[in-house]
Amino acid sequence: MELYELAVKRAGAPNLAEFQRREGLPPTGRLDGAAWAALLPWLTGYRSYRVAPGDNYSRIAARFGTTVRALITANPNQDPLRLYVNQLLTVPLGFDVVPTDLPFTYELLTLCLEGLAARYPFLTIRNIGESAYGRKLPQIAVGLGPRRVLYNASHHANEWITTPLLLKFLEAYARAVSENGKLFGFSAQALYQRATLHLVPMVNPDGVDLVTGGLGEGDPGWTEARRLAENYPDIPFPEGWKANLRGVDLNLNYPARWEQAREIKFAQGYSRPGPRDYVGSAPLSEPESEAMVRLTELTEPGLTLSYHTQGNVIYWKFGNLEPAGARELGERFAAVSGYTLEDVPFASGFAGYKDWFILTRDRPGYTVEVGAGENPLPLSQFNEIYTRNLGILTLGLAEG
Repeated sequence: MELYELAVKRAGAPNLAEFQRREGLPPTGRLDGAAWAALLPWLTGYRSYRVAPGDNYSRIAARFGTTVRALITANPNQDPLRLYVNQLLTVPLGFDVVPTDLPFTYELLTLCLEGLAARYPFLTIRNIGESAYGRKLPQIAVGLGPRRVLYNASHHANEWITTPLLLKFLEAYARAVSENGKLFGFSAQALYQRATLHLVPMVNPDGVDLVTGGLGEGDPGWTEARRLAENYPDIPFPEGWKANLRGVDLNLNYPARWEQAREIKFAQGYSRPGPRDYVGSAPLSEPESEAMVRLTELTEPGLTLSYHTQGNVIYWKFGNLEPAGARELGERFAAVSGYTLEDVPFASGFAGYKDWFILTRDRPGYTVEVGAGENPLPLSQFNEIYTRNLGILTLGLAEG
């Protein structure tokens, strides 16, 4: 499904030509600039609306299929009892912003973040750096509490299903905060007051776009990746791609016994840039891993969760280092998810983000490996993955 097809479906039109007709556009069935502009609210999940004579929040909510509560949340500086003609309001539309039925691209990520920020102005979004090919690396912060936690996803390109996992959790959490509701049995408002969540949903946007089709075959990044992939002809392209577009495995690029990782991976044959397992020319040689280190140093989280795919397992140690409370919290994560709590296999036990965090901070850090099968995991697994991880993600705020 293409992005425009998702928008047409959300708008309730059978096809693009009918959508154009309903919007007063020539029903050509072709995706031109005017059609895209009309489709955008159905991707971001909100539209801007100027108040008309006789309007109130109830009438506006009914017209756009939303709720008065959603309008109040999206317009925190407006008095709903004192509307005036031509006043500009943000109107959330009546569907979830984050889709779970199509592959995520960097463009879809930016659309989702725009929509979530409009619906929930208490979210703070900023960029922590740029990828190797110049894409901004967004980070979202939510909460007022002194306890800081940091969640990240998609260090590895073909593990992109972890991006909608974190975004779906963010949307559910923000909605529960706005509605004074609960999340996995916890008061969302209490979580909001207790902890500040920092979330990086796509550490490796270049690689993700390569795998999910966000890069076309004529793009310079695609061409470079194709060239590097020739170093490893047995790895399928692009679905076997884990690295950034410079061919460096970002989760082997942190200064946590990096030399040991280099020795192991070189012995396995990964001695040149390519789709996976190349550690880079030096620790933090890549802008994405460097940005994660800077963010960690800035926020100093008491807990980190790094999301990957394969195995339904939680890794919690770095070598023999066991931060205080890490085993106990890991066991709780395992209990609510049904995953197993395990030590990292030796050959994969060095130079990852979790490893660096534990080594330098001596605080609990976890790699959560979701799902099972062959990467990239199919979206048919998403609902199960989300259900099994909702408890982990919530407990990280409640007890991290």
